Amino acid sequence: MKKRIRILSIDGGGIRGIIPGQVLVSLENKLRNKSGNSDARISDYFDLIAGTSTGGILAGILLCPDSQTKGKARFTAEDAVGLYLQKGSKIFDVSVWQKLSSAGGLLEEKYSANALEKSLEEYLKELKLSDLIKPCLITSYDIKRRRTKFFTQHDAVKSLMHDFYLKDVARATSAAPTFFEVAHIKSMTDVLYPLVDGGMFANNPALCAYAEVRNKFENRPTAKDMIILSLGTGYIRKEYNYDDAKDWGAVSWLKPLIDIMMSGVSETVDYQLKQIFDTIDRPEQYMRINSELIYANSEMDDASEQNLLALKQDGTNIAENFDKELDAFTEILFEDE
Repeated sequence: MKKRIRILSIDGGGIRGIIPGQVLVSLENKLRNKSGNSDARISDYFDLIAGTSTGGILAGILLCPDSQTKGKARFTAEDAVGLYLQKGSKIFDVSVWQKLSSAGGLLEEKYSANALEKSLEEYLKELKLSDLIKPCLITSYDIKRRRTKFFTQHDAVKSLMHDFYLKDVARATSAAPTFFEVAHIKSMTDVLYPLVDGGMFANNPALCAYAEVRNKFENRPTAKDMIILSLGTGYIRKEYNYDDAKDWGAVSWLKPLIDIMMSGVSETVDYQLKQIFDTIDRPEQYMRINSELIYANSEMDDASEQNLLALKQDGTNIAENFDKELDAFTEILFEDE
């Protein structure tokens, strides 16, 4: 059988990145048990990892090279979750002055980016996009040129104009408007880019990843040549009542609009991919995991110690609830080994 392209896609969602991280911890354990290799990594079994915002950070971490073994990932899925558990409260810490001067994010960004940048520096150091061990697609949006910006390892290895420091890529994809200031980064050819969070247009980047593989990979693979695992960051379905919403102005609509936009985009991509794989009679080659949160607050910046633990618990529960599906997907991944 022709080897299929295996794609992992991870949604945006701020501190809720713990959710897909925990699902990946479960999947990585299954891959180790199946392979008999106790040192197996998620990156060993996927040909491209795509991510938006927090998913883009996870994609970069999962593809970081090991300094000792060529072609091997440095970090495990558990290491990736550790970034959120250890650094989350610092990244989403707001000083009294910042709270007052920003009016809770209405007048300027809610959080200083210093802690985020320091954490990314600690994990990613001076690594470049081209150093990653596998192809990736990480989303962002260029507010000056008014167009999407996709960071792709497979283009970066071919041209300096597409190469960036990985810590800058991670900063750009997670520059969520109202939360962090716009990222201002430059390529290896010194071209400046003012960028914001890719969740503005592709909070679920799975369809972008599908299109990237169709366009850039050898022999132009079609859906039947692909396997896609798409991971959401969990949700709590908030209701907005007509009597309240009918008289809302710009300020009142701000948070609901972002919430509706991000969840609506993710759901639309899921619908489109299901139709694509159903049409070719290969529904098992596309899997989406995303569930309602039971214990955690869904606010993307709630990094309180209590909520970090609740997110980890929700992530573990979601992985357990999808245990049979993950077993089946593991078998599909090994069919192409």
